Amino acid sequence: MTENSKLSVEVQIACDDPGIPEQDDIRTWVRLAVSGSRRVANRDAELAVRVVESEEIRALNHLYRHQDKATNVLSFPAVDVDGLPAHEPLMLGDVVVCASIVSAEAAAQGKILADHWAHMLVHGTLHLLGFDHESDAEAAEMEAMEITLLAVKGITDPYVAT
Repeated sequence: MTENSKLSVEVQIACDDPGIPEQDDIRTWVRLAVSGSRRVANRDAELAVRVVESEEIRALNHLYRHQDKATNVLSFPAVDVDGLPAHEPLMLGDVVVCASIVSAEAAAQGKILADHWAHMLVHGTLHLLGFDHESDAEAAEMEAMEITLLAVKGITDPYVAT
């Protein structure tokens, strides 16, 4: 992203959980991931973040990843649209985060809840931008990007055991 390009982040809160960050905080982390990745340049872009309960993320995980279990975050990158005019925003996709799982993981791992939310939002957004962790090399690149982006806002390495 550049100073002249815009990122539109739609936030949908589809559950009640006391630990869900403010929508502006969600947008801040998503924007940091997009700008820090340097994979969207000189183009307006759009994406959505949906915060859900475990039943919804479990159904999505089963339908799209064939894993019948709830998970913390899922990313659904948008497909490229051939012939999309350059002046139209680039659709990046959707990030779905399960509030109860993020809260439970933070507690179990002794992490600050807001920091864990930041990590999940950055992680999910980086998936939309083509980062992955299927191989050791991919995982190292993605984790290094996450650590760098989180450090910008004073959050310590989420991969260090507490």
